[in-house]
Amino acid sequence: MRERQHGDAAGGIGLLTRIERALGTGTAAYLPGDGWIRLTLPLDDGGGPAPVTVDVIADAARAPEGIAYLLPGGGLNFAAEFLTPGGRGCPSLAHALRRRGLLVVGVTPREDAATAAGITAERGLEAHRRDLAGVVGALDSVLGLPYQYVGHSAGAALALDAASHDTSPRLRRVVALDTTGPYTGDLAVRAAETRDAYATRLAQGFPVVDPGLAAVIAKAVADPDGVSPAPWPPDRELRFTHTGLAHFALVRTAALPGPANWIYAQGHSAGSYAFGATPAEDRFALTRTPLATWHAATAALGSGLLPTALMRDLAAVWAGDDDTYRIAWDRITAEVVWVNAELGRGDHPRGAELIRAGGNERVSFGVVPGYGHGDVVWAEAAASDVWSRF
Repeated sequence: MRERQHGDAAGGIGLLTRIERALGTGTAAYLPGDGWIRLTLPLDDGGGPAPVTVDVIADAARAPEGIAYLLPGGGLNFAAEFLTPGGRGCPSLAHALRRRGLLVVGVTPREDAATAAGITAERGLEAHRRDLAGVVGALDSVLGLPYQYVGHSAGAALALDAASHDTSPRLRRVVALDTTGPYTGDLAVRAAETRDAYATRLAQGFPVVDPGLAAVIAKAVADPDGVSPAPWPPDRELRFTHTGLAHFALVRTAALPGPANWIYAQGHSAGSYAFGATPAEDRFALTRTPLATWHAATAALGSGLLPTALMRDLAAVWAGDDDTYRIAWDRITAEVVWVNAELGRGDHPRGAELIRAGGNERVSFGVVPGYGHGDVVWAEAAASDVWSRF
């Protein structure tokens, strides 16, 4: 179904029509907004378990000066991550970039629209990079605009990997939000163990990982005082409340079981958690991103699934295991703005250092104090604390 506006929107519709034709097959949906237009186009190319979905946000009244390709983190999609506004009037990152005069193009990976049965062992980082390159190549051929990659978490690793293969002079910048290149020392050893754990899961016939966070948050909102199935650390005979578990999972992510939760310095969201005499007496709070925002974002997810092969490849990058998967840091020639969260992926600049060592001096690395992993996208003050850095 197409919804069209008149007047100022005509130019935006014309641009989106050109984009739709360039990308090819799929059932496009146009949605008019307040001064902007959104095109959503699943690319039915038969290249995987489900379509790659491309979302385009265009200003209705002015032509774009460039393109920002927005790449969501693992298990997320464009709408959940980049169209979810923060609290207290904070815009979404997609609209903040649109207001800077950019055409926003979100590329949601195939697994968001797939079932667990449809995701295979082939859905590693390289497959994601090929899908992105197909979108970028098609749009570059008809628009010819300067562009940048903006990714968060696994999407930031994809942005860096894509930049290492992209030789276009129109690629101007990579923005990497809270991700990690190779670790050093004991953490590199731990990353290799994580790589092996995911490789074993693949060999055993488990091609998907379900983080489960969306369901935990949904329960916390629907039935906050209900009893969850998760053991309570002070007394494992007792169980967290639903809202207690959601806050613990967000604030103390590194304390959760699982092969990859150790990569967080503390957690997905900045906050506090103190155990009481019983689970019902626990005290907790989120200090940057409200639970309502987390709920809005996770409620917009598709499958929420992560390909095990993608996690294996990311862990290989963290371990510096070039035989399993290599990002060619020395081939990244665009400007790189790398921004990590103190409580998320923390102060680990080795990836940025490798880019610089390859001869690219246009590399900055910074850490935002007091922010968790998801706060760099959804915090109430993200626009001033994080996005102002790029």
